[in-house]
Amino acid sequence: MGIPVKLQVFEGPLDLLLHLIDKNKIDIYDIPIVEITNQYMDYIKAMEREDLNVMSEFLVMAATLLDIKCKMLLPKEVTEDGEEEDPRQELVEQLLQYKMYKYMSYELRDRELDGGRTMYKDPTIPEEVMNYVEPVDLDELLGNLTLATLNRVFQDVIRRQEDKIDPVRSKFGKLEKEEVTVEEKLETVTDYAREHKHFSFRTLLGSQKSKMQTVVTFLAVLQLIKEGILIVQQEHAFDDIMITANL
Repeated sequence: MGIPVKLQVFEGPLDLLLHLIDKNKIDIYDIPIVEITNQYMDYIKAMEREDLNVMSEFLVMAATLLDIKCKMLLPKEVTEDGEEEDPRQELVEQLLQYKMYKYMSYELRDRELDGGRTMYKDPTIPEEVMNYVEPVDLDELLGNLTLATLNRVFQDVIRRQEDKIDPVRSKFGKLEKEEVTVEEKLETVTDYAREHKHFSFRTLLGSQKSKMQTVVTFLAVLQLIKEGILIVQQEHAFDDIMITANL
């Protein structure tokens, strides 16, 4: 009758490989792949085979180890730079990365345990102490400050402000929206027509003070022509347009 042996539980094939490396005190950068592969195969043979998903991970690693073992028996491949390729390199990098995360998890676990043993209390500082503000000593604050120093600082600030001024945009005038309505211009143009009776369209537009006034005046003239209050004439192309008031 065989003696039952309780095997150590590992979190995965990399965990098992790290255990074998530590157990045999092997340099992780120079793994004796034949010895480790044999020990690894002995272990998975003794594992329980109830969980196929877990077993499949260990079998994949076993196949990887056997593949590396075969490559170690063959002549070493040489890279384009003339360096010999080590079939164990990728496995070593995986082991180092896994080892780093494993020990980080230990550190986080220890911190969690330490945090569970820590007790906290609410602050009991009186409100008067919390609201206390230390008075400012002006003499100490000013120190050796003089009027000359203040003037120098002031001039420096002014100079910086002047440097920020855009030499082009600073010369722009102030833009304001001019409120001109067609109704107002209708009344103005009507009064102008009543006073002058017969006048030049160019003269009427030229008397306006802004582009906006000119545009609104033009609209007002069109409206008055439509209503029959103004009559326009032009004898030849490009001649001045003459307006006659029909009032």
